[in-house]
Amino acid sequence: MFVLIGVALVVIGFALRLNALLVVTVSGIVTAVIGGIGPLEILNAFGTGFANSRSVTTFAVVLPVIGLIERYGLQAQAARLIGKLDKLTAGRILALYQAIRQATAAVGLTTIGGYAQAVRPLIYPMVVGAAERKYGTLSEKAIEMLKGFSASADTVGVFFGEDIFVAVGSILLITGFVDTTYHLTLEPLELALWALPTGIAALLVHGTRLLLLDRKLDRMLRSAPLGTASASEAAA
Repeated sequence: MFVLIGVALVVIGFALRLNALLVVTVSGIVTAVIGGIGPLEILNAFGTGFANSRSVTTFAVVLPVIGLIERYGLQAQAARLIGKLDKLTAGRILALYQAIRQATAAVGLTTIGGYAQAVRPLIYPMVVGAAERKYGTLSEKAIEMLKGFSASADTVGVFFGEDIFVAVGSILLITGFVDTTYHLTLEPLELALWALPTGIAALLVHGTRLLLLDRKLDRMLRSAPLGTASASEAAA
């Protein structure tokens, strides 16, 4: 049970808002030492983990691309396009994006969306454009709320969608852990099927919250004075 000290270190480190990479690294080292793993094995485990997760460094390629398309007005064009479509409200855009994100993640296409690739340059400006068309200049509180809901649509969609795909890393991790630790055979398809009810519930629950976002915006912006900063200024 002493190896669970590593989990406690992660919780404490995140609660204190320390550097996430440092917290996870220290926690992994402490857990390995308590578990009786030597320095060379620890170094080998870190190297293997990094080699198997090279995709985490793709942000170094993605960020310059996002910067270029924003520099040439992608956000402004997205907001202008949505501003001309009366039927698309902020909540409907996010509910549709969550459904698409969850459906694509369920078939293994987890990299189609994402905060840097889709939410920041496309989804958020479209949501702001829809809200500005209806309410005009948005308050700072409304802008921050739209940012949070835009990110949540992506997070909930991919989190509850990817477990339905049999070859995703989390499914393979669970089956491998059960096989090696408890010597039980657990098929990935079984886990994926059990993830279906949770995925459907997440789609219905958070999708409803996103659709109700329009009412929340209406109450907020009809009853409170508008802020001085425009959404385009906040996005910039």
